Amino acid sequence: VQLQASGGGLVQAGGSLRLSCAASGRTFSNYHMGWFRQAPGKEREFVAAVGRSGGNAYYADSVKGRFTISRGVAKNTVYLQMNSLKPEDTAVYYCVAGTSIVVVTSTPTDWGQGTLVTVSS
Repeated sequence: VQLQASGGGLVQAGGSLRLSCAASGRTFSNYHMGWFRQAPGKEREFVAAVGRSGGNAYYADSVKGRFTISRGVAKNTVYLQMNSLKPEDTAVYYCVAGTSIVVVTSTPTDWGQGTLVTVSS
């Protein structure tokens, strides 16, 4: 099972980035998918999640209204569109998956390798 995240980079405050995650090795259309992040010196935290069908989305309060999560047509890809980025969004972002929304928003069973997002002020 692999979750391959990409799209991180350096951006100025107020800018945008789009993260992508491709899943392989399992029928991920059966899984809920999402994103966590870990800032320097802090614990990992939930960012966003999307249901199996792509119809239901969930967000941390800190990113609500700025970030949008979506699934690709094949359902084994998930995207995170990040707008109005702030320096406090700087973190390593991890693609995650789980068998339920409760799992994927709290203790995901599958983790990708992470992609670094740096927002300069």
